[in-house]
Amino acid sequence: MPATLEIVCTDDDCTLDMFELHYTYDMPEETTVADFTCPYCGGADCLEPVEL
Repeated sequence: MPATLEIVCTDDDCTLDMFELHYTYDMPEETTVADFTCPYCGGADCLEPVEL
């Protein structure tokens, strides 16, 4: 099953709480949160993976 990554936006001005990325099998293994931006505010430095 492809990987799933849950991400939270920590920007105080952003109202997006959390979102989930569903990868395909073609996603490189070295892909991290740093490769994405928030789909709401556009920030990149404010994204953190959700640790369960």
